[in-house]
Amino acid sequence: MSCAAPSAEHGAPDTVAGLLRARADDDATGVLFEHRRWTWRQVVVESSKRAELALHRRSPGPFHIGILLENVPDYLFWLGAAALAGAVAVGINPTRRGAALARDVRDSDCQLLVTDHAGAELLAGLHTALGEEAVIVIDDKVSEEPTTPMTLPIVQHQDLFLLLFTSGTTGDPKAVRCTHGRLAAIAARTASHYDFRPDDVCYCPMPLFHGNAVMALWAPALATGAAVALTRRFSASGFIADVRHHGATRFTYVGTALAYVLATPPRADDADTNLRMGFGTEASGRDRQAFEERFGCTLVEGYGSSEGGVALQVGPDTPAGSLGRPTVGQDAAVCDPLTSAECPPARFDRVGRLLNANEAIGEIVNRSGPGGFEGYYRDEDSEAERLRQGWYWTGDLGYRDEDGFFYFAGRRGDWLRVDGENVAAAPVERVLERYPPVAALAVYGVADPRSGDRVMAALTLRQGQVFEPDGFRRWLAEQPDLGTKWAPRFVRICARLPLTATGKVVKEPLVGQGWECEDPVFWSPDRDLAYRRLTAEDRAELRQTLLAHGRASLAADGPAGRGPR
Repeated sequence: MSCAAPSAEHGAPDTVAGLLRARADDDATGVLFEHRRWTWRQVVVESSKRAELALHRRSPGPFHIGILLENVPDYLFWLGAAALAGAVAVGINPTRRGAALARDVRDSDCQLLVTDHAGAELLAGLHTALGEEAVIVIDDKVSEEPTTPMTLPIVQHQDLFLLLFTSGTTGDPKAVRCTHGRLAAIAARTASHYDFRPDDVCYCPMPLFHGNAVMALWAPALATGAAVALTRRFSASGFIADVRHHGATRFTYVGTALAYVLATPPRADDADTNLRMGFGTEASGRDRQAFEERFGCTLVEGYGSSEGGVALQVGPDTPAGSLGRPTVGQDAAVCDPLTSAECPPARFDRVGRLLNANEAIGEIVNRSGPGGFEGYYRDEDSEAERLRQGWYWTGDLGYRDEDGFFYFAGRRGDWLRVDGENVAAAPVERVLERYPPVAALAVYGVADPRSGDRVMAALTLRQGQVFEPDGFRRWLAEQPDLGTKWAPRFVRICARLPLTATGKVVKEPLVGQGWECEDPVFWSPDRDLAYRRLTAEDRAELRQTLLAHGRASLAADGPAGRGPR
């Protein structure tokens, strides 16, 4: 076996393979899992063994290795194996099932698939186009050993390394292409900007098939020689115990993860850990503040995606709630997706209420071009949609203030049309998240019986809390930044919101169900927000009204608002 291959002549290696080889003689801790430890030297050896196995089992066609595992050390060893073997690692979401799971494997052209017994059971009987020899089950002892020494290939920075599936919050997940060079550059940039150190222990509660864990944690840890501490899957109740067990100094998060950690019973010693920083996206401002106060840890929110088309960076002067400003050399803007015209800056009143949402909110775009976006795998239509007129369109709504700071306003499908005005979900959610009993929430549109949408909110309450209609009405009246069209006419109380595997809320099921659900729903028939429990008779009357106005299909198909203008 030979690992010999050159890396970049000057500075840091420009490939993931080069980053791994730079750790080949490093005896510092590289991976922690449960009660086991591997040095970086051992990680490289384990990755090299698997690289040889992959090369021996390689068949003609795209050299793609699917990884269908939870966050176990073998996942990282196989990421390293793909890098060293010149293969493409494909992170397969273990929460997918049936035809959707088979499609992810088949459409990404996996010729090998690494899994465990649980994953093998999920695959049983599915049309994945994989033969028996193509599935490597890590629970089994792999008896095949190379009969002759293997020289691992020289990998170039432009070579494809990863296919990262998007979260699937607004449709089927898409496989995002990521080359060695792009990930190596992200590793160096992230390690520098967020002060990764060789003595850091980076706790990874987010799934490794997702860009957050790979780009914001594993890659910069590899670049600096910091340790990566794994847990099989995210556990709110086990979060702090894991942090203490591994001596974690930083972690990453996505979506509602913080909310669920905060919902666990507080302890007097919650802040007695080594944590110094958490990095993530899409947590509420209230949850970030509460987490910092309770656990004594600084949190940094960033804006980005697996695609990498737009990069916004938070600085010391970034206002609360802002995504930051574009990185140098990037012409990011907020534009009307129908006309491509740039939206005017946001205007606020003295209490911070957005005064011109109807004109200021548009889609966040990169007018410089694709940015870091390297395309989707075998999905030319989606790629063309992203790169209309030579710009990169994120699919995210936002607005920008007069100082150039960007703010998130939801996904492109989060537009509501209320009484002839456009309402974006995210600003409404930022107000409602302050409601004291709320643990997590989602705002979306349901069909108004006559025209447009009505605002609906699904709330998950903190343990021991109950929804009080009159109290909620009074609380809404006290919120100075609640827009005149923003108050929800329907409030659904649910035990848990539908989430992706990374903790992002999926609104499609909520929109599709509307008020036709088994959860308690409170509604205000009139604009006075006098909420009362929705009854079977109310539901029947609403159905009849929709039918009478020819809008019954919209109750199932989603909100009527399809665009910002």
